[in-house]
Amino acid sequence: MDLTEKQRKHLKGLAHPLNPVILVGSGGVTDGVVAETVRALHDHELIKVRVRGADRAERDAMLSRLAAATHSALVTRIGHVAVLYRPRADHPKIVIPDA
Repeated sequence: MDLTEKQRKHLKGLAHPLNPVILVGSGGVTDGVVAETVRALHDHELIKVRVRGADRAERDAMLSRLAAATHSALVTRIGHVAVLYRPRADHPKIVIPDA
């Protein structure tokens, strides 16, 4: 999923007050983490993910794998926290502006 800069900015504003709902620990991106992320994205569409105990390159790789495995868009990453977005197919709650 590709997002324009305008869409990313809008989603970052919506995500600002959110707390992380997914924690990726030292085990990395496991099947359980992917399953919980899919469930959280279905329920909320926009979530924060916290990655612990990895260097920057590892965190980026983990977050890319998680976004690909959940078919979501990586909106932004700051430090150990990232924002993922995947709209619901049936009833999207979040309306993002067109490009």
